[in-house]
Amino acid sequence: MQNTNLLAKPHYPILDGLRGVAAIMVIIFHLFEAHATSHLTQIINHGYLAVDFFFVLSGFVIGYAYNDRWEILSTKDFFKRRLIRLQPMVVMGSVIGAALFYFQGFDMFPMIHQVPVWQMLLIMLIGCTLIPVPTSMDIRGWQEMHPLNGPGWSLFFEYVGNILYALVIRHFSKTLLTILVVSSGIFLLHTAVTSPHGDIVGGWSLTAEQLHIGFARLLYPFFVGLLLQKITKPSNLNNGFLWCSLLIIAVLAFPRIGGDKYLWLNGLYDAGSIIIFLPIIVWLGASSTLSGKKTSQICKFLGNISYPIYITHYPLIYIYTGWVVQHKLTISQTWPYALLVIVTAISIAYACLKWYDEPIRKWMTKKWITQ
Repeated sequence: MQNTNLLAKPHYPILDGLRGVAAIMVIIFHLFEAHATSHLTQIINHGYLAVDFFFVLSGFVIGYAYNDRWEILSTKDFFKRRLIRLQPMVVMGSVIGAALFYFQGFDMFPMIHQVPVWQMLLIMLIGCTLIPVPTSMDIRGWQEMHPLNGPGWSLFFEYVGNILYALVIRHFSKTLLTILVVSSGIFLLHTAVTSPHGDIVGGWSLTAEQLHIGFARLLYPFFVGLLLQKITKPSNLNNGFLWCSLLIIAVLAFPRIGGDKYLWLNGLYDAGSIIIFLPIIVWLGASSTLSGKKTSQICKFLGNISYPIYITHYPLIYIYTGWVVQHKLTISQTWPYALLVIVTAISIAYACLKWYDEPIRKWMTKKWITQ
């Protein structure tokens, strides 16, 4: 019988809560994105950096959960545990994306009405495995590696980070890991400041350019999270969840800088946020203690729904975006519906969590881990 005590290690409740805050900011970012004429006019301008924040969190939490357990944990068992944690909601995200595919505006997504059901179902099944599809198999027109559920790209890179950690990085000393972090930070900085768009946005397409951006966004955040877990010391910050929530909201909502003339300035902001500010927020959150039962309940709720929100909300965004573009609507005209999207996304996430994700993970754990 395998050791089930590996599952009993306590969480960082503030980090769980911050993950939920960032996930909700992602929804808000995507809603405003539907109304933006370009990245220059986007409100909640840097909401895309939530993905990089998730990567930092992931590296930190995985290091905390597994670094001291490899003497009793096999690589196979590690991958089983990661599949149990991540894959059920990947499947649900793909299924929801398929269910809502034909409800999206044809003016925004002209390819949709030409896609036969069998082809959509094939893409859904591939999406359930998280295997990326090439642009030649795109059925939407956005060249996404997961056309039914765009955010699947970040889960693809999440798995890449997990594989690198389990097979290679867990063996690294602090010195070697530090060298890797510095090198990947330079790679990230160069990618951001030389971007033709003036930002680090990208990673969702199976092309050389997009893969370059995706790996730049994965490597430094994930590795710095691992390093941070090894060297972090308590900061004793009072009201840590509140202050860290305000900090992550500020980073993600910060206005675009540099305009269309000095694009590199915004790239510098992106790189600085990922390299400096996001790790500091994770460190502060991990070093703080919760104050009060209500805050603890909020953090638990936000942490529980954070991943389901992130991986299931985007099919709603496709519909909202298609509707906004087709009718040329402004946010002042659609804000009640935008609020409805947020409430619906949270409701779907919670329903998926309680009626699907938790039962499925419990069943998979019993079948895969305890036998």
